[in-house]
Amino acid sequence: AFKVPLKKSFEWRLAPDERFSPLDLITQVKEQKEELGLIIDLTYTTHYYEPMELPDTLQYCKILTMGHKVPNHAIVSKFKSTVKKFLRENQHNDKLIGVHCTHGLNRTGYLVCRYLIDVEGMDPNRAIELFNRCRGHPIERKNYISALRKTSGTRNHHHMDGSQQDWMKGPVGYAQSPDYEDADYGPQNWKHAPRNFLLRRGGRSQKR
Repeated sequence: AFKVPLKKSFEWRLAPDERFSPLDLITQVKEQKEELGLIIDLTYTTHYYEPMELPDTLQYCKILTMGHKVPNHAIVSKFKSTVKKFLRENQHNDKLIGVHCTHGLNRTGYLVCRYLIDVEGMDPNRAIELFNRCRGHPIERKNYISALRKTSGTRNHHHMDGSQQDWMKGPVGYAQSPDYEDADYGPQNWKHAPRNFLLRRGGRSQKR
């Protein structure tokens, strides 16, 4: 999980050490001798960076997810099926999945935890604690935490085999206004969010 990388047109607002571009992301992962295989972009906008900036070997999936509101069933199902399909197709390698919203905290944390709870059968509180510890910053929105704690923790694979998932290098439209983004998700808040962590299969984590 990581905060959204920003294209060059945003850099004038940020000090050099605060900048975090798609190239920075790829470089940091390579420096750790890892390979990023898929990015799942949860931001409810298309203006932060261009998927075409990413290497051709890196798959990209856009799931438009509004901030503040708990993601609905369709979004949760889409996220789980996307992860499931990627893991199935890459079971013989160690490619990583990168997930981000704007800060890489709330929407990202909710959906990562839902996968751990629904698919891996993890206890909700344990999933929240694992995400918070690995991310280096806790999920902040109480409605997200409350919704996670109400999740049963029983494995649920209904409608999530990923067989109908297509990879793309551009956004998929799920809403009428994809360029809307919540007001408190601007660059001034973005720059205070930690950059990223990588959660490995089996629950092992590497913090960045």
